Amino acid sequence: MLKRFLLLILLLSVCSPAFALEFTSAEEEYIKNNPEVRLCVDPDWVPFERINEDGKHEGIAADLLALISSRTGITFTLVPTKDWDESLALSKSGGCDALSFLNSTPQREEWLIFTEPHFTDSNVFVTREEHSFIADPADLPDETIVFPKGTAMEELIRRDYPNLKIILTDSEIGAFNMVSDRKADMTMRSLIMAAYTIKKQGLFNLKISGRLPGYKNYLRMGVVKEKSMLRGILNKGIATITNAEREEIINRHVSINVQTPANYRLLMQIFAVAAVLLIIFIRWNMKLRELNKRLEKASQTDVLTGLYNRTMIDSRYYGEFERSRRYVRPFSVIMFDVDHFKEVNDKFGHLEGDKVLVKIAAALKETVRNSDIAGRWGGEEFLILCPETAADDAVILAERIRAAVRSLGNRDPQQVTVSLGIAQSEESDTPDTLLLRADKALYQAKNSGRDRVCRI
Repeated sequence: MLKRFLLLILLLSVCSPAFALEFTSAEEEYIKNNPEVRLCVDPDWVPFERINEDGKHEGIAADLLALISSRTGITFTLVPTKDWDESLALSKSGGCDALSFLNSTPQREEWLIFTEPHFTDSNVFVTREEHSFIADPADLPDETIVFPKGTAMEELIRRDYPNLKIILTDSEIGAFNMVSDRKADMTMRSLIMAAYTIKKQGLFNLKISGRLPGYKNYLRMGVVKEKSMLRGILNKGIATITNAEREEIINRHVSINVQTPANYRLLMQIFAVAAVLLIIFIRWNMKLRELNKRLEKASQTDVLTGLYNRTMIDSRYYGEFERSRRYVRPFSVIMFDVDHFKEVNDKFGHLEGDKVLVKIAAALKETVRNSDIAGRWGGEEFLILCPETAADDAVILAERIRAAVRSLGNRDPQQVTVSLGIAQSEESDTPDTLLLRADKALYQAKNSGRDRVCRI
């Protein structure tokens, strides 16, 4: 018996998770001198987070931060705010040290640095039942989309889909209610948020009508720029959180709890509603499977050329730029467009112009390497991302592309050629300045006589 008891103690000691994080001496000193972090949150983002009636931070984010706190020794002190806009403003003015749960965007990077993601979730379109499936929001020129104020998705949709009319509201539930009441055609929210709110509020005239793969939520902590060491400490805590712990936290906040004593009539009603919801979910899931391949292709590729579209090449660009910075690896971009393309359209018509673009795209697919990422940037302009590639090698690839286009043949008297600009990422670059330098190189090629490669 004693041997079994000792064996059990030994197994527990081996199997129990240990979080003895290794900090540098500088980090240990920082924690010792700065044990408290002033935290701003979204006070109304259920089930992710909220400030409850007792003034406490609760929700998925709060539970994740509790794990980070217990494993790093950092204490989060809540700074109450009335809404998300006030939390953003307070972090910008120095009223708090960190934000708990948000996406990284270029605008927010002006004053924040971001940890590694501690939670990921897809964004989905939510519409009324009668709305058709949304494969590409660019095909919806006269529709409205509502967002709570200050969200990252509003910033991205405003940039990538100017055809959609954006409406702002003060709260999450306000966005769903506006769609339900026909005051907006759709909203775009987190999948967990959408499922929770539709079920919790009984908004059964709403449905999930599609998603954009490049618009996933990578939720992180945002730390004010002058506290870079704090970010490194938090990242070590985030790295200890397991998938099983995340699943348990989600189930804790999204599942329905029935308390005793049991009300059997209520239980039967809940069971009936759950059965109906299950049937709806199964039917929706079957439909989603059927449309998934078409959705993936439509959301990622340009219809005319079959290359990545602007949304997808944007998403891949930011990811490759960040990866090159993190691992200090070379990264180059090639931007090119068709010389005198307007003359092609004017002389031979837009259908012939489209055929030229299709032929160039086919030549591009045959010429680029497996590691390269090619997309249609817009109109007659193309962008190639070259990971692990210095500018000299990118010039060689660009010359092959230029030659491949010339070999397509003449359309008498119009010879189709392209001009190409190259830029390699430098330490001082941001994603925007790298593209601007490639664009400048492209125009240098144009101004130097066209049908040539220039690098900056």
